[in-house]
Amino acid sequence: MAKQLKFVMLLDCYGDLLTQHQRNIMELYYCDDLSLAEISQPLGITRQAVRSIIKRTEELLLNYEEKLRFAEKLGKMRVCFDNISAVAENISDENIRNALAEQISDALKLL
Repeated sequence: MAKQLKFVMLLDCYGDLLTQHQRNIMELYYCDDLSLAEISQPLGITRQAVRSIIKRTEELLLNYEEKLRFAEKLGKMRVCFDNISAVAENISDENIRNALAEQISDALKLL
C-alpha cells in the first residue's frame, strides 16, 4: 500500500514529464487499480509489455524524485501548513484567525 501511494504521489508531481502512453498506463495501474491484463487488452499490447512500461516508468519517477526532491518538499510543506493551522486555531482575534486560515487554504490549493 505504501509503495502504491508513493507512486501515486510521484505521478502527481512528475506525470507531466512522462509520455502520454506512460502516464495513461501508470494511472490505470496505480490510480484505477487495474490489473496488467485489464490494461493490456484495450491497448492491444501484452501484459509483459505493460509490466515493462510500469517498471521503467517507476524507475524514471524515482530518478526524478532523487534529483529534484519535489514530492518530499511538498509533503514537508503540507505538514508545515497543518502546523500553522493548528497554531492559528489559538489566535483569539477572529478576524486575524479567519484571514490566516484563508491564506493557508489558498496556499494549500497551490500545492
